[in-house]
Amino acid sequence: MPTLLQKWIANPKQLFFVDGLGAWLTAFLLSVVLANFESTFGMPMHILIILALIAGFFAFYSFGCYFFLKHNWKPYLRAIAIANFCYCGLTIFLVLQHFEELTFWGIGYFVIELIILVILIVLQFRVTSRTNV
Repeated sequence: MPTLLQKWIANPKQLFFVDGLGAWLTAFLLSVVLANFESTFGMPMHILIILALIAGFFAFYSFGCYFFLKHNWKPYLRAIAIANFCYCGLTIFLVLQHFEELTFWGIGYFVIELIILVILIVLQFRVTSRTNV
């Protein structure tokens, strides 16, 4: 039975689709859910909007790569992996900067988001390092 990593290596373009869905979901949650319940989560709205715009751009990029790249996908996958890594760093910085304002639910949201992102980033880097395309 093939492992998850082997499945991604066999069809690496699907990682763009997964990344795009995740980025779109993040943009939606930040701009609609967290922004409308700012007091429940504690992160200031202007920070949520900035993070949502970045996530929206990542979704646009990843879906574009998924639908339009035919060959030479590796540098583009590596680029979104690096961008996701930078987004994690920015998120950690902002969480630490606004830690006293964040509620239990806000901290929980960002911890879960970061865990999911780290798993995705590790997969993206492993796929780009183990494929020859």
